[in-house]
Amino acid sequence: MSFARHATLVLLAYLPLAATAADGPEHYRLDPVHTRVMFAIDHAGFSKAIGTVSGSTGTLTFDPDDWHSAQLKASVPMDRIDLGDAAWNKATLAGNLLDAEDHPTAEFVSTQVEPLAPDRATVHGTLTLRGVSREVALDVTLNAAKRHPLPPFRRTVGFSATATLSRKAFGIDAWPTVIGDRVELRIEAEAVRSRSDGDDKDATDPPDPASSPADSPPETAPDTTTEPAP
Repeated sequence: MSFARHATLVLLAYLPLAATAADGPEHYRLDPVHTRVMFAIDHAGFSKAIGTVSGSTGTLTFDPDDWHSAQLKASVPMDRIDLGDAAWNKATLAGNLLDAEDHPTAEFVSTQVEPLAPDRATVHGTLTLRGVSREVALDVTLNAAKRHPLPPFRRTVGFSATATLSRKAFGIDAWPTVIGDRVELRIEAEAVRSRSDGDDKDATDPPDPASSPADSPPETAPDTTTEPAP
């Protein structure tokens, strides 16, 4: 057997091992521009007040083929709450409610992931809000895991999640006749693969062949992976 043939056989034997080593969880960072928390809470029985919080940051370790290995740590800036009215925002952030001056962020750290389907899981974790920590379960759906079509073309994962919690459980019990206890959460999140995992142009995830140049925004589209200045 020639040396070249022997070397080729050895290389082929090791290729499956190399592919396996490259697989596994990847590291992502939440995109604060395209990650938003929406909450709804009863307003004196008349309606459900709806608010949003933008600008969340955090890290995600994720493998679409192994939800058990997923790990999430997220930080939500309370001063970014928007209920559609400046006076209402100020009252919500006051000391008798969210007390944002002393507790400017809410933190969520996952503790266990329970897969339900290839694109769905229950993510259990600890939510710390207003200095109080409680266990919360998020019902999570994976929307996509692919290279983003806009510059810098990085691999991106997107999720939708819902949860329900009690505000009283976190010590937020003011105005009980006006504000309900049950808080409904809806979260839309995108996370971009960290630079340490590869080059800016992700060769492992080519552009979607279904899209055409006419469907794409101009190349001067802004880089949405960085948080805008406040």
